[in-house]
Amino acid sequence: MLRITQFKLPVEHTEQQLRERLAKTLRIAPDDLISYSIRKRSLDARKKPELFYVYTIDFHTKKENMVLRHMKNKVQKISEKTYRIPEHGAEPLPDRPLVVGSGPAGLFCTYLLALSGMRPLVLERGASVRERQRDVEEFWETGILNTKSNVQFGEGGAGTFSDGKLNTLVKDPVGRNRFVLETFVSFGAPEEILYEQKPHIGTDILTTVVENMRNRIIELGGEFCFHTQLTDIFPEEHAVEINGERKIPAGPTVLAVGHSARDTFEMLYRRRLRMEAKSFAVGVRVEHLQRMIDESQYGRARRGNLPAAAYKLTEKLENGRGVYTFCMCPGGYVVNASSEEGRLAVNGMSYHDRAGENANSAVIVTVSPEDYGSEHPLAGIAFQRELEERAWQEGQGRIPVQRFCDFRKNQISTGPGRIRPNMKGAYRFANVRNIFPDVISESIEQGICAMDHKIRGFADGDALLSGVESRTSSPVRIVRGENFTSDIPWIYPCGEGAGYAGGITSAAMDGMKVAEAVIKRYAAE
Repeated sequence: MLRITQFKLPVEHTEQQLRERLAKTLRIAPDDLISYSIRKRSLDARKKPELFYVYTIDFHTKKENMVLRHMKNKVQKISEKTYRIPEHGAEPLPDRPLVVGSGPAGLFCTYLLALSGMRPLVLERGASVRERQRDVEEFWETGILNTKSNVQFGEGGAGTFSDGKLNTLVKDPVGRNRFVLETFVSFGAPEEILYEQKPHIGTDILTTVVENMRNRIIELGGEFCFHTQLTDIFPEEHAVEINGERKIPAGPTVLAVGHSARDTFEMLYRRRLRMEAKSFAVGVRVEHLQRMIDESQYGRARRGNLPAAAYKLTEKLENGRGVYTFCMCPGGYVVNASSEEGRLAVNGMSYHDRAGENANSAVIVTVSPEDYGSEHPLAGIAFQRELEERAWQEGQGRIPVQRFCDFRKNQISTGPGRIRPNMKGAYRFANVRNIFPDVISESIEQGICAMDHKIRGFADGDALLSGVESRTSSPVRIVRGENFTSDIPWIYPCGEGAGYAGGITSAAMDGMKVAEAVIKRYAAE
């Protein structure tokens, strides 16, 4: 197989035009091009409004030697690197593996363990994805929160009710990233996630993908227990307690609990599992009209096969703080992502078509133990809870919303301007600035004003801010060694909640790494 890179076409091209241009570029007849597949596609907007797609394409041709000879600087011969599950180790398996949590880390860990014949058992405090979807929609409609089944808890993890973005900066020499994307496609995700520079699935498709993946794991001998919460561990007994009622034996136990499992972290701390506080970030969701973002990024209105435009912005302020956008949702919604009574958190979500009127993203400020005044491992959780309580009070149980002009004046908004809230869950105009310590509010304001130099209109007075965006990443890291175990040798911290990932794909890849460690340690049954 051969690969050509930096192959550029106008964005309005057809598939037939791509094939014809590829053959012409390679200096071969169209019939000599046996097959081709897109490996990567990115958008080049450097000469906007003239826009191009830039491709990396793998292809087979009858004239391979000739193409390599006259295009040696543009075409390379490649051999596909295929991910392989490792061989089993020799240590006897004390009991079937347990995986606590069924977010991306837990699901991919479970999938590999099931493929290796180890019959894993998944403990998930929340509901199955379809039941969970009904619980979440009822919460958004009525405001009645199910603390066990919500945007944070349940099959698929918090990422199920998000944009479903799959890009990652994790280095991947062994092919885990490709395996994750191919697995998603095999269970129902669109094929373009294999090659888009910024792939995403969307909440509406993710639910089906997660359900299909679970069904395949069950076919391989795995088992799922929903509404089943880990409530205690017994290090000397190789056992765990579920739902505060029943003790069960545990083989290697993977803690893929997600960063909102605060009661689980408290239990682990009582059991003296070693963990540490870590930096994370807090802030607001900001909404703009999607057409404004499109015109800024593309130099013109969006049309044809152009996707809703995205952005990623960072600023370093004079006060030393870093402010950046996070989890940007083109054509998306701000959602009430709360999981505890009397506390309110928001997140962003898109459907696959990203057809909503507004774009939204988090604008967040990095915080560290210095901000919450303690090195205690759980101090960051207490800081999150304090902000979420203020957000709940400010919105009187609904999402608090404020125009940016009023945020700057520190006054309550009385209603929207040109931009109307695109939200899942009830909202109320309020003073979002009251949620934060002054240094955080000031940093958000300065950051948004600075970002206006990169996207004109970003600091528009009618831009909408809502809060609080507090669940950006885990405020805790459960310490693990090179063999992926904690200081309790049969417990494996895993994924975003344990402090080792940041997003769907990186969490899935960390789940794979932990599964590999278990497989390489233990013999097959």
